[in-house]
Amino acid sequence: MRTEPSRARPALSGAELVARLAADVPPVVALSGGVDSALVASLAHEAFPGRAIAVTLTGTAVASAERASAEAAARAIGITHVVLPGDPITSAAYRSNGDDRCYHCRTVETRTVLAWGRAHGRDRFLDGVHLDDLTDDRPGVRALDEAGFLHPLVDAGWGKARIRLEARRRALPNWDRPSNACLASRVARGEPIDAELLGRIERAEALVAAEGFRRVRVRVSRGAARIEVDPAEVERLAEEPLASRLVAAVRGAGFDPVSIAPRGYGGTALPVVP
Repeated sequence: MRTEPSRARPALSGAELVARLAADVPPVVALSGGVDSALVASLAHEAFPGRAIAVTLTGTAVASAERASAEAAARAIGITHVVLPGDPITSAAYRSNGDDRCYHCRTVETRTVLAWGRAHGRDRFLDGVHLDDLTDDRPGVRALDEAGFLHPLVDAGWGKARIRLEARRRALPNWDRPSNACLASRVARGEPIDAELLGRIERAEALVAAEGFRRVRVRVSRGAARIEVDPAEVERLAEEPLASRLVAAVRGAGFDPVSIAPRGYGGTALPVVP
């Protein structure tokens, strides 16, 4: 597979990676709200000041906070930033939410970015895929490969820890932002996805996040919801009256029953709080 790195090869330095990027033509960078793609955008801008372009897609599966994070990163970097509509909800295969949902999502997204880039005379496309993304099955990475996107962080031999260090050195505003995934990842596999459901998940997560929790997931299945926060913040989430208030708020977003994961992010749900 094209994304398989040579792990025997030493990792590149930041300067070496910038030089490697500069040896080709100015790229289009797929910029999400996460630190990985933000770092690639920063490196590309350094290699091609004023000529690299970052593209962010919006759609029903992208929370508004993700778009805001991407916009903040682009401003901090100084890279030209384009926001485009590109919604995988248009794909029936995506809406069916099977094991290959991410493949169909990325297929729609890459098609949108490629079309825009080629219409503007661009034929080099970069993403934020890194070494740690290659440790398990990632249908989305397969779609990126098929579309011809390049993975400079993989080629550099960088994983998440190195990425955060470099992003911090570059003072990127999202250098320590928790990793996120699209809203569809909250829905149990095999349960159909639609825009209305994703909107309710976004509202529910925003209500919990407004209480100051660093990372929030509202996992849903058959109308029920489970609130997850980072393990270090579970104790605060479980305190009354906050717990009952937030459970009621998530119910108000259209989910019932609602529970709290006792071990936090990735944990097992508690019984419904009365």
